[in-house]
Amino acid sequence: MQFELVSKFTPTGDQPKAIEMLTKNVRAGIPHQVLLGVTGSGKTFSASNVIARTQLPTLVISPNKTLAAQLYQEFREFFPRNSVHYFVSYYDYYQPEAYIPQTDTYIEKDAKINETLDRLRHEAAQEVLSRRDVIVVASVSCIYNIGSPTEYRDISLEIRAGQRQRRKEFLSRLTLLQYERNDIDFAPGKFRMRGDVLEIFSVTGKELIRLEFDGDLIEQISLASLADSKAISPSFKPLQGAYRLFPAKFWVTDEKKLKIAMVNIRTELEEHLRALKSQNKLVEAQRLEQRTNYDLEMIQESGYCHGIENYSRHFEFRKPGDPPYTMLDYFASSAKDGKFLVLVDESHLTLPQIRAMSAQDRIRKESLVQHGFRLPSAIDNRPLTFDEFLERVSQAIYISATPSAFEKEKANKHIAEQIIRPTGLLEPEIEIRPTGNQMEDVIGEIQSYKKKNQRVLVLTLTKRLSEEIADFLTQRGINVQWLHSEIKTLERPAILEKFRRGEFDVLVGINLLREGLDLPEVALVAILDADKEGFLRNDTTLIQTMGRAARHIEGKAILYADKITGSMERAIAEIHRRREIQRAYNAEHGLTPQAIQKEIRSWELLEQQHKHETAVAEFGAVQDIKLLEKEMKEAAKDMDFERAAEIRDLISKIKKKLENSRPTRLEETKNYDTKKMP
Repeated sequence: MQFELVSKFTPTGDQPKAIEMLTKNVRAGIPHQVLLGVTGSGKTFSASNVIARTQLPTLVISPNKTLAAQLYQEFREFFPRNSVHYFVSYYDYYQPEAYIPQTDTYIEKDAKINETLDRLRHEAAQEVLSRRDVIVVASVSCIYNIGSPTEYRDISLEIRAGQRQRRKEFLSRLTLLQYERNDIDFAPGKFRMRGDVLEIFSVTGKELIRLEFDGDLIEQISLASLADSKAISPSFKPLQGAYRLFPAKFWVTDEKKLKIAMVNIRTELEEHLRALKSQNKLVEAQRLEQRTNYDLEMIQESGYCHGIENYSRHFEFRKPGDPPYTMLDYFASSAKDGKFLVLVDESHLTLPQIRAMSAQDRIRKESLVQHGFRLPSAIDNRPLTFDEFLERVSQAIYISATPSAFEKEKANKHIAEQIIRPTGLLEPEIEIRPTGNQMEDVIGEIQSYKKKNQRVLVLTLTKRLSEEIADFLTQRGINVQWLHSEIKTLERPAILEKFRRGEFDVLVGINLLREGLDLPEVALVAILDADKEGFLRNDTTLIQTMGRAARHIEGKAILYADKITGSMERAIAEIHRRREIQRAYNAEHGLTPQAIQKEIRSWELLEQQHKHETAVAEFGAVQDIKLLEKEMKEAAKDMDFERAAEIRDLISKIKKKLENSRPTRLEETKNYDTKKMP
């Protein structure tokens, strides 16, 4: 399984030199490098060339889910025959468990899990452990604990036709792997048994596995792909060889280790209860004892409990303070000689996030432990510290148009520059205007650019202000949309796609509209309150934000400010420097700037989610029809015609619903003529 780069482009400008340098250093084992590339210089294309030449499994870490989605789409296009995956936090909404001593307020963990993202995480982990030609595009959530890769792989089931297996024991193993039995609501991570036939819905949601038993012998194994199926009822094909069934959840351990882990949890509980009582914290001790014993009972009965990750140190037999297992460990455990490549995209933003995550998590957990809500071992369910992260990254390329001093220092002299754009486009023109009456001025500019069918980005400072500005512009007759972190993960790229298509003219945001977003239709970036010195208005952020207009031949950035801050001065100077380098290159090579032509593609993962949900719903409906038909026939045979008629009507309703949703996929539901029913 080799990486195969597919592209109509050939390296040009600064790209050949950068690709050659990065590839040579990766092969030489250089641990840290920097790819300093301006917006629109083809950094992702260069990185793809490095992956193809070095043939190393690659983890790409992005600072946010929106940019990760764009990178995932791009790498999928460059490597259509290889395994490219999307690994981000699976929460649409997440409120972590916390305790505020000042007000004696306990905040219970509250989260809404996105099942599609959960399936994608499992798919990524399984592929990393199964093959070499893997690229995983992740957010910084990849440094959070997801359980031991060795345990995840070792506890998986390898099954094959002809294997002797007692059905009762096999069902027990499935339950241990956290698959749930459900004969009615058959969905990913569930199984059902009908006579001698066992059907399992893979946790990735891609496959159905059917096992046909003859006594204690697995007579045949068949697979059906939902992703490729064109019929409502998927076509099962006999499997030649073995099939590996991975766990339905990450924190899973075998029965023997589970018993030992539970003993260790009880021992820790007893020790911590004594410590709390010695401090006269009787309420805290009672609370901890009650909560922990309840969790242990749930684990003993079902192998799982709400918040089981807080006990992960015991399940993985880690010592106190030992780092957790993360996606980096999955790559290290499966890669040849432990070698894999890490690309840190927009490193000036990504690395500070990684540096801060561990400290923030520890402060919250310590408060929970001190007040009897969690055992001390819960602290070890955490993200990696920054030093632990660097220890696990054997070779890294930091990619940014504005790398910080840290990346440059780590890379030493191994810095590849991509200042030249193959298209010849210059950095955007910059204009500074006063903040007084800035909204009216912005509206005038929007109207001007709208006449030329060009898009506008408006950058403000807070979520609330972005929504209010969007409402204000709407009232003035402008087609506008706001975008910030409260919009669901899979919906953000869809909004950007609509923006590119011209379904609205203006996008208002804060910091999601900065690094890396590829929006060639954007001709104007309007930065409100540019002189409000701070994180959202420092020189790095301003360079990145203005760069969103660098993909348009008429690109322009307007900074609304009443004074020129140090950050503005440095950012403007750097933009002018890069303009002159590109201008000189264009003159030397007779290059005329060309507008970027990039095909607008639908957001693949959102399409997959809708397709999968439809396929699952329709598959379930067909299975319901088959069961109802059987029940109807039995009712008619027993001369219970009233009941048979009720079932007939119910079948008709289900079929009508399917016909309205997708009439071309009903052939397999028409085996029984409802007109002939009693």
